Amino acid sequence: MEISSSVVAFGMAFRQSPPISISSSASTRTSSTELLPHTLTIKLRNARKAATLELHHASDLPSTLSRLGEMLTVKDLNATLRHFGNSNRFHHVSQLFLWMQESNKLNASSYSHYMRFMANKLDAAKMLQLYDSIQDESAKNNVYICNSVLGCLIKKGKFDIAIKMFQRMKEDGLVPDVVTYSTLLAGCNKIKDGYPKALELIQELQRDKTQMDGVIYGAILAVCASNSKWEEAENFFKQMKDEGHSPNVYHYSSLLNAYSACGNYNKADTLIQDMKSEGLVPNKVFLTTLLKVYVRGGLFEKSRELLAELKALGYAEDEMPYCVLMDGLAKAGQMHEAKIIFDDMMKNHVRSDGYAHSIMISAFCRAKLFGEAKQLAKNFETTFNKYDLVILNTMLCAFCRAGEMESVMETLKRMDELAISPDYHTFHILIKYFCSEKMYLLAYRTMEDMHSKGYQPVEELCSSLIFHLGQVNAHSEAFSVYNMLKYSKRTMCKELHEKILRILLAGKLLKDAYVVVKDNATFISRPAIKKFASAFMKSGNINLINDVMKALHNCGYKIDQDLFEMAVSRYLGQPEKKDLLLHLLQWMPGQGYMVDSSTRNLILKNSHLFGRQLIAEVLSKQQVKSKALKLMR
Repeated sequence: MEISSSVVAFGMAFRQSPPISISSSASTRTSSTELLPHTLTIKLRNARKAATLELHHASDLPSTLSRLGEMLTVKDLNATLRHFGNSNRFHHVSQLFLWMQESNKLNASSYSHYMRFMANKLDAAKMLQLYDSIQDESAKNNVYICNSVLGCLIKKGKFDIAIKMFQRMKEDGLVPDVVTYSTLLAGCNKIKDGYPKALELIQELQRDKTQMDGVIYGAILAVCASNSKWEEAENFFKQMKDEGHSPNVYHYSSLLNAYSACGNYNKADTLIQDMKSEGLVPNKVFLTTLLKVYVRGGLFEKSRELLAELKALGYAEDEMPYCVLMDGLAKAGQMHEAKIIFDDMMKNHVRSDGYAHSIMISAFCRAKLFGEAKQLAKNFETTFNKYDLVILNTMLCAFCRAGEMESVMETLKRMDELAISPDYHTFHILIKYFCSEKMYLLAYRTMEDMHSKGYQPVEELCSSLIFHLGQVNAHSEAFSVYNMLKYSKRTMCKELHEKILRILLAGKLLKDAYVVVKDNATFISRPAIKKFASAFMKSGNINLINDVMKALHNCGYKIDQDLFEMAVSRYLGQPEKKDLLLHLLQWMPGQGYMVDSSTRNLILKNSHLFGRQLIAEVLSKQQVKSKALKLMR
């Protein structure tokens, strides 16, 4: 009989321990027998600890697991998962989790740990696939697991998928907890116009009588701040205090950040006094946010004083507070003062990622000091031994705004020389600039290049380019841009379908126009559809006439006799297409259409081209059907 590895491992550990001395007396034998199970438990626990420790330091994890894995409990394995994850040994996390799955030694915590540690390694689809693969219903229907999936989706920027997962949770009978809501609120803070969705979540939470805690309030305050909702932030802050929750520095910082959107320094000063009265000490984040409030409020002298305070406290070791003040001064037209702050920062060797250089380069370009901008870019390259994409995009944007075509081309050439690939922002800047300079075909070629690199253009930019390409009779190029947007994941304005249809009709690209109508008829006005139908019957591909008729009918458009007469005339002009004509005539009665007398006479006049007997039979059936329809009415 085969002995399991866990029994062997335990036996070895037990054999290596000192022997148990058992006396011959009855009383001693009884005592030893009672102690034996406890002794075995201790030795087994020690053996598991030793095995767990060996796993933690294993270089060949699969081999170690094959020897020791069976003797370990799920709790031991979960502890090892945490150890690998906290040590950033993600390969071992994957290996161990796979072994746990294959050995059926895992629980809800196992999945939660794995998802949390692998959130940056797994895409949204794989995360959901993993969730669907959970066999244990108690684990699958565990709120903790679902919260882990939601958290991973939010980190990946998949807010829409997270909301669908949230709905699925509720449909499966799971009751969301405060962690669920705080996770989704954090996602609202990362999306555009996230406040309405956040408010909807708060209202749902309150309907379910889930108690809001400090984390929930912190999350909704952050959403208010990122959406410039300072009055709403004030209301939530007051509600939090009324419910007995004590705000911390994070809550105060979020409310202060909400004030920064409008530079409301009076409320900011009141808030800081309130905070100090609560015994809280402003931290680096709070004071940097306060600096932003002062700058946006135009209090530059007070801003300088606060920057000096930040430096004295050791909170200005990186460039952010300098950049806040520098950017505000530059945008207020105080270039000299902004340059003083920048020079002070450089002199003090403040830690920088190049953001400060980017701000000053933009400022120089706005002031049309292009020589200074280029020199500062060269200084950046010398200082940091690099000429990165952020700086190049900054210069490119500034030169484009100033209409400096020569400098734009120089910057693009510099990117090529340094083998720096353009990103989404580079393409966006260039397309917008070329459109403003009426170089629409160049803008189109740039958008093609952008699309080929895997970047999806925004709808507004596409719509503008489509319109301008139509104006210069670049109809096929306009349709290409339309398709780039259509097959991307971007939203598409309903009016754009009719806009491209009109462009295609002007360019006589009737086959492409047919595709637009067939796929998007509900978004296109009746007059535009009528114009398309008439144009297609007159000169469209004759082989597609019947398809167009059916598409028009299927989208609810009532085909008039003029269109049928044009179609019949096209078929009569090409007798070899007689099968298409007969098919059309046979299709019409079933949809409630009949040829009128003038069209009927035209067909009979040319019946010799198609076969008199066949035409007569088809028209006779039409007439019978027509009479039947009239009687029904």
